[in-house]
Amino acid sequence: MSGKKLAITLGDPAGISPEILVKSVEKLPPNIYIIYGSKGIIDFYLKKYNKKSPFVEINSPKEAKNKGFYLINIYDKNFIPSKPSKETGKASVLYLEKAVNDILNKKVDALITLPISKEYVMLSGFKYAGHTDYLAEVSKAEEYSMVLICEKLKVALITTHIPLKDVAKNITKEKVYSKVKLVDKELKEKLKIKKPKIALLGLNPHAGDGGNIGKEEIEILIPVAEKLRKEGIDITNPLSADTAFNKYKEFDIYIAMYHDQGLIPLKLLCFRKAVNITFGLPFIRTSPDHGTGFDIAGQDKADPSSLIEAVKLADKLI
Repeated sequence: MSGKKLAITLGDPAGISPEILVKSVEKLPPNIYIIYGSKGIIDFYLKKYNKKSPFVEINSPKEAKNKGFYLINIYDKNFIPSKPSKETGKASVLYLEKAVNDILNKKVDALITLPISKEYVMLSGFKYAGHTDYLAEVSKAEEYSMVLICEKLKVALITTHIPLKDVAKNITKEKVYSKVKLVDKELKEKLKIKKPKIALLGLNPHAGDGGNIGKEEIEILIPVAEKLRKEGIDITNPLSADTAFNKYKEFDIYIAMYHDQGLIPLKLLCFRKAVNITFGLPFIRTSPDHGTGFDIAGQDKADPSSLIEAVKLADKLI
């Protein structure tokens, strides 16, 4: 065998994933790429862009022996750009399940997941709201964290895809402590940052203003930060989130309490260049930091930059 084997799941075939895949092929570092997807929709974009197919059809990763692009053709229906359905959701799940089985059995070296639609995968019977919870459960990860990375900024989330009204009750000492410990460990081991400097964001405006705008900082976050510092982790007390990102050059990562608190500044600084990585899994998993883009699929508007960055990061981490 010559080269690392990187698995790429196609995501929702009605979204922009097949388009950005076809657009990115010539821009990826040389490796063995195994695409888990449907031939028909990939061929649609190859024809649209007048490209000769680089994809060799195989049934198993063991057939991919040389650097290049391979396709495991799964659930090949007449999918149409911008027309998502229960069927496209089912396809997304089938691609993912096959790829995950292969990475758990060490047939591939890393997993890059293209965007799925939570609505349509759940319509198809998938019980998870996204990739991360599914990957953590099937791999039996004891703790995991959704982390967004770009050249300027890194952000880890304490809570992810839950309603804003449920965030506060999901911020506990145990959860914050275990996720920060994991993030510190993974920064050292995966990203080779010897002594990570971690910024902890407050939950409430002005980090609670001494308890006048919420007690979570006093009762949960400050005690956890003090405990972590005693264990040698370089972490701040909770910072007011409205100003904390002005100092992004001073920190290796921010710990955000909820999705938009961390991702809005990251996407302002790094739109189209950010990568989603899951810390805590027993394998490398990255993904582009955007959604399915049903509204622009098939219109030659999709930018492959985030996919390219996700592949480069996975390649670097193997």
